[in-house]
Parts: sequence; structure tokens; C-alpha cells
Amino acid sequence: MIDGRRGAAVQAVGLVNGLGARWGRELAFEAGQVWTAVGVWPLLAMLAAGADGPVRAELERALGVPAEEAPAAARELLALVRRTPGCAAALGLWTAQQVEVEPGWLGQLGPSLWGRLTGGTDTDRAVLDQWAKEQTGGLIQRMPVDLTEVLLVLASAVTVRTRWAKRFVPSRFRVLEGPWSWREFVKLEVSGPELFERISVSETSAGPVTEVRVVGDGEVDVHLVLGEPDAAPGAVVAAGFELVSGESWRMPLKGLSDGESWPGLELDSVDSAVPGNTGTLRTAGFAVRAEHDLLAAAELFGLRTATAHEDWFRGISRSLPLKVSGARQAAVAEFSAEGFKGGAVTAVSMRRGGAMPAPKRFRVRRAAARFDRPFAFLAVHRASGLVLLAGWVAEPAATTA
Repeated sequence: MIDGRRGAAVQAVGLVNGLGARWGRELAFEAGQVWTAVGVWPLLAMLAAGADGPVRAELERALGVPAEEAPAAARELLALVRRTPGCAAALGLWTAQQVEVEPGWLGQLGPSLWGRLTGGTDTDRAVLDQWAKEQTGGLIQRMPVDLTEVLLVLASAVTVRTRWAKRFVPSRFRVLEGPWSWREFVKLEVSGPELFERISVSETSAGPVTEVRVVGDGEVDVHLVLGEPDAAPGAVVAAGFELVSGESWRMPLKGLSDGESWPGLELDSVDSAVPGNTGTLRTAGFAVRAEHDLLAAAELFGLRTATAHEDWFRGISRSLPLKVSGARQAAVAEFSAEGFKGGAVTAVSMRRGGAMPAPKRFRVRRAAARFDRPFAFLAVHRASGLVLLAGWVAEPAATTA
């Protein structure tokens, strides 16, 4: 059993991160990717609370927690996000007039909006899209749902905004080799002694990776993870989850020798006018958008039987038989010189069924991490380790004319 609010939140973090890592392994990476299990897990929890039979069992396996405990964990998970500066989370429920929602199930939603579907596609579309815009501050413009014959929509919105504790310096840049060779893009660079401590390397399930933690001025950091050039994108993102969870051990730079070969990393010793090691991160700005059909991975999310015609959701409504007709997520992430912002809306629908150099006096170590080819990113709540957003940067942000 989950022991109180703190226990619910702690347990939910591990379960949500695990779902996010498994999901990442199944995604296609021909282009950039971004996703969040934080937006999915609470919806699955509420579906499980209202389900019975094989649907309840499948959802429990996906959640990793008994259905009767899932809503409390989901509420504490969303409360954790809401308490995090720069972050927001919301739930919304819309039902058709003929759907009588069970009060016990509705009471487990916690703070949420409950509205009515009119059956008019244009009218309902406008209401749902407006909610998505308002809850994400305009990051998501459209609710990812097909309203054809829909009787119930359960949705979540999650946003992450953080400004860097130390701003990057942007410039135009070209690399001479690799997937981004000879293309001009926005290079973001930041240096300082603190960067030396925030760069680490690790042997993971994806092979060797280099990780840099970019610190936000609130409670959210963004972890950049670079694997070998031939490492699969999904594997590199999964390696990021391993590092966040502690499954893979980080090796700090002070334990490495000069010249050791790690992805994108240069480490050497130089003479300096001031004491102290220093690190530099050179990376690409990016803007990534993606939309996901959760039913394409129905087994992963425990939704295979939920789409059948049987009446497995009598805990949600006894007035009409309901089945899951759609489950989608729209997500976006942007990384700039000033900070990071990202958001996602997830919806489950149910139908029937330059100065003069100073004298050099100190021998110091200098590290440079170059993320100038495709890499993974994870936006992480610093205190809990909850991965709020994860993704893959396949293309850098282009320079403007």
C-alpha cells in the first residue's frame, strides 16, 4: 500500500519515469521527438479506477500499481508538478449529456474542469482547443482528439518553463562532419567552472554517453545526452532515463584522464591565469514538435482490451457502455539561449461501446562538450527526479535570414 501523500508521489515518480523510458524505446526517430509520460500516467490511472475485468488488469500492469491506489498517486504526481516553479498541470473532463458519470469516480479526479460535449463538432472543437491553448500558454493550439461520435474526453495538460541560471551565448555555426555538416544553425555556448561539475560520462545500455546538466533558475534542469554516432535514438533517450534513476552510474570528469574518448567530449590540461577547472557546453538550439497515437502502442499503455466493444468502464458510467476510441498526445519543446519551454496535451476519447592574455600561472583542466549532432534531452524536476519531458533532437534550429 502507498503510505500517505509523500509516498504516493515518490512511488509515482519511479513508475512514470519507467513508463516514459519504455515508451521511448518504441518510438520512431526519423525526425525529432518529444513526449511525456507525466501527461499519460494520470489518465491511465483514472481509466483503471473506473474499469473492471481484463481492462483493469491490463491498465494495472501498465501503471505498475493497483487500480484502487492509482488515483491518489496521480493526484500527488500532478500536485508535485504544480508545486514546481515554472511548471503547470491540469486535468479536464468533458462528457456528452447522455453520459451520467459515477460520482465516486468523478471525486477521484481531484482539481479538474468538468464540461459538457454538445455533439456539435465545431462547437466542441472550439471549447477543447481553447482549453489546450489556455492550459499550455499557447504552446499547444489544438486538442489531439477526433470528436466523431465521442461521448467522453479525458485530457491532461503539462507545461515546463525554466530560464537558465546562466544564459547561453548564441551564434551562427557550421560543422564540417556528421549529419549536420555544412549546415548553418544556431550554436549556443556557455562556459564556467560550474560546467566542469555538470558534465559527466557513463557506460549505459546504449553504450558510452556524455551527459550535461543545464541548470534552470527554478526547480527544473534539462539533461542533454549524447551517444556514439551509431547509437539508436531510442536507446540514447533510455540511457538518459537510466542516469536520472541512478540505474547507470555517472563518472565525473575529475576521475577521467586527459584525452579519454567519450562522445562529443574533449578533456585536457592547460596553463591558466586563474585557478580552477572549467567546462564549456556547445550545443544546438532546437524546437521539436510531435504527435503520438497511444493506441499504436496499446499493449504498452494497457489499452488493448479497452478499445473492444465490451462494457468494461461501468465504474465511470453505468448509463452507457463505453470503450476507448482514441488516445493521443501533442507535445512541443524549445531550447534557446534564454531557457527551455515545453508542453503537452494528452487526450483519451471514449465512444460508445578578446583582452590581452594574463600571465599563465595555474595548471587546470578544461572540458568541452560538443553536441553538434543528434542528441537526447530530458527536462527533470531536480528534487524528485521526475522526467517532465523527454525527446530527441534530429535537426538543429536554423538561423534566421
